[in-house]
Amino acid sequence: MVTVYDPFDPQFLADPYPAYRMLRDEDPVHRHVSTRNGIPPFRVLSRFEDVWNAVRDTETYSSAGGLTFVPDEIGTLGLAPTIVMLDPPRHGQLRSLIAKGFTPRRVAAHEDAVRGFVRGRLDSFAGRREVDLHREFSSTVPTFVLAEMLGVPAADRARFDPWVAALTALQDSGFDVAAMSAPDAVAEMFEYFSRLIGERRREPGDDLISALTTVESDGELLTDWEILGFCFVMVAGGNDTTGNLISHAVMLLDTDHRQRDLLVDEPSRIPGALTETLRLEGSVQGLARTTTRDVELHGVTIPAGEKVMMLYGAANRDEREFGYTAEKFDVTRPIPRHLGFSSGPHFCIGSHLAKLQSRVALEELLARYPHVSVDPASGVRLQSSFTRGWVSLPALLRQPSVRLWR
Repeated sequence: MVTVYDPFDPQFLADPYPAYRMLRDEDPVHRHVSTRNGIPPFRVLSRFEDVWNAVRDTETYSSAGGLTFVPDEIGTLGLAPTIVMLDPPRHGQLRSLIAKGFTPRRVAAHEDAVRGFVRGRLDSFAGRREVDLHREFSSTVPTFVLAEMLGVPAADRARFDPWVAALTALQDSGFDVAAMSAPDAVAEMFEYFSRLIGERRREPGDDLISALTTVESDGELLTDWEILGFCFVMVAGGNDTTGNLISHAVMLLDTDHRQRDLLVDEPSRIPGALTETLRLEGSVQGLARTTTRDVELHGVTIPAGEKVMMLYGAANRDEREFGYTAEKFDVTRPIPRHLGFSSGPHFCIGSHLAKLQSRVALEELLARYPHVSVDPASGVRLQSSFTRGWVSLPALLRQPSVRLWR
C-alpha cells in the first residue's frame, strides 16, 4: 500500500486533502521516510480522536524537541525557549505569567484601533476593481495589530516585513536552513526586541511588552530571554496564520454565495463562519511532538524518541468526528470541539486576538464589498509543510447590485 503523503511536494501542498483522507482511512499511524534536507523518518497521526488525545497528553508527546521535522530547530535557528517548545511544569508557569498580559480585556481594548485600520485599508481601494486581497488586506491586519500590541513605534513597523518574509521563506524551503536567511532575521529580530524590552523595563507603557516586563506571580518575573521567545512566537506564529484565516474565509464564502449572503444579512454569524473556516482550511495544518515512551496505536508501535506529526488539517475533516459532511463548508455547523487552535495545555494563547482581527476584517469587508470574489487559480500559495495559506490572492471588489446565486 502506498500513501501519497509528501509534505515537501508542491502538488501535495496545493491540495493535501485527498492524501489526508487516505491517511485517515488506511494508514492512521503513517511512517514517513524522506531523503530531503536530512529529515529523519517521522510518524503522522491524522484521525481526530488520535490527534486530540495526543496534543493533550504532554507526558507522552513532548514539545521540548521542537515542533517541526528538523532535528534541532531550536539550536539551528538560535531560538529563545519559546512557550510552545516547553513542557509542564515550566510551560504552565510561563503561560500563567504571559496570560496576565494577554487577557480578553486587553485584547478587546484594541477593537476600535483594528476597525479603524481595516476601514482605512478598504478606503484605499476606492475606485479600484481588482486588488490582491491577501497582500493588500488580509496580511496587513495582523502586522498592524501585532505592532500595536507589542508597542512597536510606527517608524519601526516596516522592520516586520523582512522578518516575516525570511521565516516564510524558511518554510517554503522545507526548512533548508543553510539556504535561507532565517537565522540572520531571527538574530536581527532578537536584537531589536532586546532593546525594546530594556526600554520598557525602564519606562513601562500601555503595551504587551510593558505588561510582560512587570507581570509577576509569587514574586517571579519573566526574564528577557523568555519575553524574547514570546515575541518570536507572536511574529512567526501570529502573523501569517491570522492573515490566512481571513483570506480563506473569503475564498470559501465565494464558493457558496448563499452562505456569504447569510453572513451579510446576519453578521452575528461571522464568528461561527470563521470557526468553520479554521476547521476546513486551518492556517496551521500540523505540528510535531516527540514521544517520551513507546506508544501503541492502531496496532502500530511508535518508539520513544520519534517525531510525530499531528495533522490538524486532516483531523479537522474526519468524518468520525464531524459526520458525512465533514469536508463540506457550512457556516451554520455546530462545532463543539476542533483543532484549529490545537487543544490542551498548548491551546493557542492568541486565539482571542485572532478571532477579534478576523471578525472585524470580515465584518467590514462584507459590509463594504458583499459580493467580493477571489481567484485562487491565479493566486500563489505558501509552500509550507505546516502553514496553509497564501502569498498572493487576487480579488474583484464587486459593488452591490443583484444577488447571483451559485
